[in-house]
Amino acid sequence: MSACFISDLHLHPSRPAISRCCIDFLATLKADEQLYILGDLFEAWVGDDHPEPTYEPVKEALLACTTAGTQVFVLHGNRDFLLGERFAAETGCRLIEDPTVIELCGRRTLLMHGDSLCTDDRDYQALRARLRHPQWQQQALSLPLDARLRFARQAREMSTLATAERGEQLLDVNPGEVLRVLERHNAELLIHGHTHRPGIHRLRHGGRDLQRVVLGDWYEQGSVLRVAPGQLELTSLPA
Repeated sequence: MSACFISDLHLHPSRPAISRCCIDFLATLKADEQLYILGDLFEAWVGDDHPEPTYEPVKEALLACTTAGTQVFVLHGNRDFLLGERFAAETGCRLIEDPTVIELCGRRTLLMHGDSLCTDDRDYQALRARLRHPQWQQQALSLPLDARLRFARQAREMSTLATAERGEQLLDVNPGEVLRVLERHNAELLIHGHTHRPGIHRLRHGGRDLQRVVLGDWYEQGSVLRVAPGQLELTSLPA
């Protein structure tokens, strides 16, 4: 069975061309394929009760995929970590944990969003731990929708400022952490997004040949990793 991997679409009402690109891509998937969305499908997700009309066509396209037989798995990112069971029920997608290990064409493969690999940025890791805590999420979802939307806007503004101030090293993964998680999960292939630095990296550790694939973002064009027996290819989609 072949599989496709995407991440960091950051869908938002201000970027309709990317939403259209996503919908067109979903329409090409076959019933015997699997799709893994490794975080940040949306620029922000303040709860499954948010009635954002521009997201409905994407949700409908996901439902069409899963109804036709395509298995779609969604992993939380740092922008859409509040995706919940209502979203899963409305789209037919299955929410998976970060990290998740799968067998992919005979290879033990580790799937992650990728932000937890950026361990040099200690401030971000502390914030991530707080935002991913079930108690914090429960309290956040209990707030009125308007309050959650204000918080999301403020968080995006603060993230933009913080990114501009951070050095390149802080924004990328820590190489040692990459090797540690591969060893911890006994995996030979790691697929992740988050850093927006697409590429296929070959690694050597403990006498083993390993690989790390970084998925691209969808700001200017689509980015898809296609994996099948004997094939591992990063491709771009015109927006």
